[in-house]
Amino acid sequence: MASTENKLSPVEGIKDESNYLRGTVAEEMSDGTDHFSKESIQLIKHFGMYQQDDRDARSANRAKGGGKDYIMMVRTRLPAGLLNSQQMLEELDLCDEIGNGTLRITSRQGTQFHGIQKDDVRQLMQRMKGVGLTSLGACGDVNRNVMCCPAPFKNNELHDHIQKLSFQIADHFAPRTGAYREIFLQDPETGEKTRVDENGQEVVEPIYGKHYLPRKFKIGICLPEDNCIDVYTQDLGIIAVHEEGKIVGYNILVGGGMGRTPSADKTYPALGLKLAYVSPEDLIGACEAIVKVQRDFGNREDRKVARLKYTVRNMGLPEFKKKVDEYFGRELPGPHEADVTDFDDHKGWSQQGDGKWFYGLNVENGRIADTDDCQLKTAIREVCLSLNPGIHFTGHQDIIFSEIAEADKSKLEEILKKYNVVLTEEISNTLRWSMACVAWPTCGLSITESERALPGMVDDLEKEVAKLGLQDEKFTLRMTGCPNGCARPYNSDIGLVGRAKEKYTMFLGGRLLGNRLSYIYKDMVLANEVVPELVKVFTVFKEQRTEGESLGDFCDRLGQEKLLEATGG
Repeated sequence: MASTENKLSPVEGIKDESNYLRGTVAEEMSDGTDHFSKESIQLIKHFGMYQQDDRDARSANRAKGGGKDYIMMVRTRLPAGLLNSQQMLEELDLCDEIGNGTLRITSRQGTQFHGIQKDDVRQLMQRMKGVGLTSLGACGDVNRNVMCCPAPFKNNELHDHIQKLSFQIADHFAPRTGAYREIFLQDPETGEKTRVDENGQEVVEPIYGKHYLPRKFKIGICLPEDNCIDVYTQDLGIIAVHEEGKIVGYNILVGGGMGRTPSADKTYPALGLKLAYVSPEDLIGACEAIVKVQRDFGNREDRKVARLKYTVRNMGLPEFKKKVDEYFGRELPGPHEADVTDFDDHKGWSQQGDGKWFYGLNVENGRIADTDDCQLKTAIREVCLSLNPGIHFTGHQDIIFSEIAEADKSKLEEILKKYNVVLTEEISNTLRWSMACVAWPTCGLSITESERALPGMVDDLEKEVAKLGLQDEKFTLRMTGCPNGCARPYNSDIGLVGRAKEKYTMFLGGRLLGNRLSYIYKDMVLANEVVPELVKVFTVFKEQRTEGESLGDFCDRLGQEKLLEATGG
């Protein structure tokens, strides 16, 4: 470890004393309270769980002399966003019977249950296990859900390979501790024989060690022609290089990450840097070497700068690569010239390649729920029961139904229409390419609204964009309720980041392809001024763009100063 023991952050001390994440979590599960201790709050993240409270209810509770209403958010780990209809139906049942009646698709292709009571956590996790699902490693200081293009193309070696690889990587970096099984599944079987080293000593975590990683770690895999998982935003990004329909190697990127703290200049969003090109046989070994370098040299004193992006830039990329080569056992070749070239959101109808079809359905901000206007949850339930499709979640929080026979295409659409679900073909580009994080009322880090604020802004903006005749433009619009950037706002065409209550920092100049960071255009923009400010930008864009120039490229070309001048400040 890079830090001396007396400088470790409090979380490092909690992990050190936890006996591989056990701590007192088991005892607290049965202590009759509705919440965990501050130590256990840090440990349960590794099991895919966050302790939260309903922030809408805080004032009312205080007025009554009460405290917080604690609830748990539990996240599933779904490599490549893949599950089947049986698993989807069980998740819908669980959100109704144990959660708050909604299920949410995450920006990392997993799902989240909200509003779980502490006493119901075990039931939730045991029922998930019954259909082959887990929350272990979905959060915490470990590798989180492995993102991968979810498009279910059949008889396609490229997609088959990278999707299988996402499961292999997820399994390789899954925590080995038996704490999850012991505490939540009540299963005496560890599922794996105890490992020992050359001295006969037990090795519980052969990759992570006793203290796990300094901070969360994210891995994503893409093809050059389809960066639908935002590979440059990952701690460890993998671009599959292929020739004549076969994967010949992988470009490895390191040091991407979205989080920042505006008051701390030492923090910043970053995109991955090209590190090396490796053969298929060497990929997992090279990934393990990178993870181990981060384990041993990442900052364990200050969690604000503990992500891999800071390790890479503090060491310098050449020195970081030397250390990775040392851990791998030999020098890795330099990067291949291959890079990302396009982005496909996989919405609407596509042929699978085996005579069947898949359909990508837009799910606004990933929230699966029934409302008076749209019964999306009921529609998905009926689709699963009637057609038994494969289910695939995208990095833009949408859902793909696969294995649809030609004769059943109209049936799928009829089910969706019956429950007032708007088909992908009927939505605007403004909505299609938008995404928001959860924020209020459940996320404890949110400064202001996101998921509940963006739909209204999208409704207003799409009308203004249409008035300008720009309705066919593709541009990513992403909003987060705080600077942590869970919806990846810092590399999108338009990013809106919570700065204060009902105020946002407006970022411009990223791009749909995801390989360029945006810049701060305006800070502290009031919520009701966001759309008017964007209309000014779109107006100037229409007047001054070059032929075929995208919104993000235009804003990047002008830069903040010239764009402010053009829009009148």
